[in-house]
Amino acid sequence: MLTHVEADGDAGRARSRMVDVGGKPIRARAALARARVVFPSRVLGTVLAENGPKGPVEDVARAAGLIAAKRTSELIPMCHTLGLDHLEIRFEPIDANVLEVRCTAACRGRTGVEMEALVGAAVAALTVYDMTKALDHGIRITDVELLEKRGGRSGVWRSTAARGERKRSGTKDARES
Repeated sequence: MLTHVEADGDAGRARSRMVDVGGKPIRARAALARARVVFPSRVLGTVLAENGPKGPVEDVARAAGLIAAKRTSELIPMCHTLGLDHLEIRFEPIDANVLEVRCTAACRGRTGVEMEALVGAAVAALTVYDMTKALDHGIRITDVELLEKRGGRSGVWRSTAARGERKRSGTKDARES
């Protein structure tokens, strides 16, 4: 069932609506999302050496991702405004040509922070692209996805990709035990 859609009795069609979360309990909530920036050969090394054409790529992209995550409700119409307790943007080279951007968001609230984590990761990746596109226009952004969420009625959820990472690292997921 789509929670953001209701029947419009007068027109006989569906219309969008913001979900009322006023009756939900306040709980600790967290989410982890990622986006990957795929570079043509030998470009990522230049970026990591802070030789990007527009300056310190990670610092600027981190700031952009944090600002975007905090303003998610202004970008995504049905998102509630949240008082975020924690935001973190990290960058990790996955191989010689791929930089992974991860955004963690957390709050105590009535609704989850998945969209904030996704927006933070996506905008940080877009900023990496903007700051490095002069090196090569073949840079791509891929795999924008939620990896994990915690809190709320459904508890812990991990994507297949995140579960695979945990298995490779030797740790177990609460639902895998």
